[in-house]
Amino acid sequence: MTINEYQQRAMATLNPKLTERDVLINSVMGLCGESGEAIDIVKKWLAQGHPLDREHLAGELGDVAWYLAEAATALGMPLEDILRANLEKLERRYPDGFSTERSVGREADDR
Repeated sequence: MTINEYQQRAMATLNPKLTERDVLINSVMGLCGESGEAIDIVKKWLAQGHPLDREHLAGELGDVAWYLAEAATALGMPLEDILRANLEKLERRYPDGFSTERSVGREADDR
């Protein structure tokens, strides 16, 4: 399965009653919510002595992926284009791989 196939199949489960505006709002709120659920699993592992629940965490990451696909759809963009642009940005920023020096020395407008 390709990334764009995932986006297409995932969006088959999108609520058809949502307006274009609502899809964008739902996607960004969903990303925040599911990311919060993921960090809660890690918090319990790091700070509360729970075993790391890898299956639960993987499920939450899948939910993050769904909302990311929804956000791309709301923008009218293939998810693959967004991910490719992100890689290109990172490769420009860190041409030899991550370095603290390049991270600290980034320009303010380098998004």
